[in-house]
Amino acid sequence: MKTDIGVTFGSLGVLGAKKVPTIARQAEEMGFNSFWTVEANGTDAFTLLGAASVAAPKLNLGTGIIPIQLRSPTLAAMSAASLQAINPEAEIFLGVGVSAPGILKQHGLNATDKPIRMMREYVALLRECFSGDSVSFEGDYFSTKRFRLGLRLEGKKPKIITAALNPQMLKLGGEIADGVLLNYLPASHVKYSVNKVREGGSAKIFAYVHASVSEFEKAQTSARKDLFNYAMADGYAKMFKEAGFEDEITELREKQINKDREGALSAISDKMIQAIDFIGTAAEVKDFVDSYTKAGVEQPILMPMPWGENREKVALETMQAVFSSSV
Repeated sequence: MKTDIGVTFGSLGVLGAKKVPTIARQAEEMGFNSFWTVEANGTDAFTLLGAASVAAPKLNLGTGIIPIQLRSPTLAAMSAASLQAINPEAEIFLGVGVSAPGILKQHGLNATDKPIRMMREYVALLRECFSGDSVSFEGDYFSTKRFRLGLRLEGKKPKIITAALNPQMLKLGGEIADGVLLNYLPASHVKYSVNKVREGGSAKIFAYVHASVSEFEKAQTSARKDLFNYAMADGYAKMFKEAGFEDEITELREKQINKDREGALSAISDKMIQAIDFIGTAAEVKDFVDSYTKAGVEQPILMPMPWGENREKVALETMQAVFSSSV
């Protein structure tokens, strides 16, 4: 039975792009209603979603996220519209976000000092592009002259989803987007984030839910490394502190400044792992996913963390856990 929950391939890149059709088919058979993927410095998001749509045509499709600095609004509109035209009955979620400096440097770009203004402008131009009319636009970051989307979308049009971590972007998402995508936050921080979104408007609340059906002792090192990478990004570090992990982030960053990588990793507490990158049994994972819905997430998106010797097996068991009994 299909439920209002998605799954992302974003954490499964280690399995290889060829696994996308298989994972998508499995997701559709299990009952997931959407398939998402990311874009940073690896695979192209729309190529993977195209492959997923052929393998599992009943799934809705989403990018979560594509960086707004890497794809112009016109190109993003063309890509999302193409995917919509190929899948006219599906919901296409065009998830966009302001990328981290580390990713941008790999593409030869610098981070903006005014991300709110940049996102507002990007979404405004996207909406004009999806109208199908001739668009001329001159902004501080993006511009176009007499652009017209060559695809006529008679029915559904892609939904614009903005990724958001901190108060200003959360509020902006509520104001300008169809949905807001939360990521790397504990369920206990969902209510706070939803309230910030509601200050801006009524955008639908999506959230990535990170989980792994694994043994804690065997998977905790992988979880610490994963959280460390995000804690070194200023935006995530700020959100982690607001979510109750200020001590962990402060110690982690101090250790890292002193080039004590092991000390930085050990600063990530078991509590922080189990609040954000949950490790447990299938029943426990199901309860963890459900906790986000209870906290106010309207559509959770499972991010299966493939931690273990057999990564594909762990990923599959984590996906299956969503539909298992929590008794």
